[in-house]
Amino acid sequence: MATVSYYTPEGLQKLKEELHELKTKGRSEVARQLAEARDKGDLSENAEYDAAKDAQGHLELKISKLEEVLGNARLIDESNLDLTKALILSKVKLKNLGNNMEMLYTLVAEEEANLAAGKISVKSPIGKGLLGKSVGEIAEITVPAGKLRFEILEISR
Repeated sequence: MATVSYYTPEGLQKLKEELHELKTKGRSEVARQLAEARDKGDLSENAEYDAAKDAQGHLELKISKLEEVLGNARLIDESNLDLTKALILSKVKLKNLGNNMEMLYTLVAEEEANLAAGKISVKSPIGKGLLGKSVGEIAEITVPAGKLRFEILEISR
């Protein structure tokens, strides 16, 4: 059974664009490679043809998986989210109690995570540890490097 994933409008649009790109340009490129390899003669001993067939198989698998993800994707309705708790799409300002550093993260779906942009997955250890917390609470989160303690300073949308 496939799992349901929640996306922002931008994240869902990005997935749709990637699927469209694979179905159009990706398939036409693989078809071109197959035609070139087929023109080179005997297919039983043609390594280029075998490579092109493998590429075609990988492309079709990727398209199939992306279609499944999109089929189970749900758009997040922000109007129903509790603004007092850290939930998906929340911007959470934290203070690391170990080194007093402050940081701001946006909690997003796993596929939209980008640490450089300050977006962390709700499935990551820190994301899981922040979910459901309110301003002023201390989140004790176990990460591979040990246990971290964060104070939640602010939650916004």
